[in-house]
Amino acid sequence: MNDAPQAQATEPALFEAPAPDTAPPARPRPVSPGGYSRPSGTGRRASRPVPPARGSRGSHTGSTGIPAPPKGNKGRVRRFIIKTLAVILLFAVSAVGLILGVITIICKGPFPNARDYFVVSVEETSAGKFLSRIYLSEDEVQSILAANRVIELEEVTDPTIPFAPPPADDKPEEDIEIHEVSGATFVGKMMIVKDPSRIRLAALNTFGGDVAGKQIETFAEEGNAVAAINGGWFDDPNGVGKGGQPLGLMIRDGVVINNAASNIVGFDENNHLVVGRMTAQEALDMGVRDCVGLADEIMPPLIVNGIIAEFAGTGSGLNPRTAIGQRADGAVLMLVIDGRQPHSLGALHPDSARLMAEFGAVNAAALDGGSSSVMWYEGETINVCSSLYGSRRQPAAWLVL
Repeated sequence: MNDAPQAQATEPALFEAPAPDTAPPARPRPVSPGGYSRPSGTGRRASRPVPPARGSRGSHTGSTGIPAPPKGNKGRVRRFIIKTLAVILLFAVSAVGLILGVITIICKGPFPNARDYFVVSVEETSAGKFLSRIYLSEDEVQSILAANRVIELEEVTDPTIPFAPPPADDKPEEDIEIHEVSGATFVGKMMIVKDPSRIRLAALNTFGGDVAGKQIETFAEEGNAVAAINGGWFDDPNGVGKGGQPLGLMIRDGVVINNAASNIVGFDENNHLVVGRMTAQEALDMGVRDCVGLADEIMPPLIVNGIIAEFAGTGSGLNPRTAIGQRADGAVLMLVIDGRQPHSLGALHPDSARLMAEFGAVNAAALDGGSSSVMWYEGETINVCSSLYGSRRQPAAWLVL
């Protein structure tokens, strides 16, 4: 029997303790100021930390507490606005310089005809008169105006002359005709209204410098008109008036609504067009039922009793024009010419007189022109108004009912 001690068998343990980790602890990776881990020595790039949720309030910091770079959206927008304004300012200064350069050449250059056209044209405006005085004295301006004007007719329409039969080429089936007209510097439209009894004056019920006028289309729509054109003289200080104060004589339906002696154009009770200078009483004695006042020189009589006005020099400047006339048979002529635009610079008063004579007018006068010139027909404006803001507000309009 072997008395030597024998090794005793041991039962395996249910759980064994893990072997101790003999590897050295990992060194923390340095973090950049932007919040990104630097790559380890193995070349691998550490994952980017999760950014904070959008819309969270509080400081904008990374996972390590270091502030994140500021967002530059506001700065970029600010720089864009500054650059845009600088470009606009540069263009504006360049445009002003160009305009002044052109005016210098016109007024001081070797082209007296161009100078005269320029001076007379801007003197017919409400807002642009100062342009002619940038390089010219008041005496020089007045001298140019005196040499380029309408020589006023002293005639007054004789309304006792009966209407003649219509011309042989007349189209009786057409109550209203519209013709395109043109010249070297303009395009426009001539409307022929066969029945003169259809013409009526629409006007504001109250006048004043603080009263707002109405657009021609508003007068037409309120009067249930088929067609309309602008009326006569009104107060427009520096081109920024409200259009609510007529100047000169105005009569509506036989009642004087603005009493001031002036040249007039209007219709009597027998539908004859009356043109000439008169007082309110003289107009009423002639039986005038509707009329508007005309500004001297700017809105002259063009034809009276078949006599065409005479003109000195250019007669006027190049501008948008409106005129009204009447043929011997009573048909009414309404002329509107575009101006101050690339397709139509404008017309002279001699151009308006010539067109009226060509269409058979025996009496005719210029109405207010410029940005007031509007022809409206069957619900729309059919000429191109020179105003940047559309049809102007005015105290009166001629309607075709």
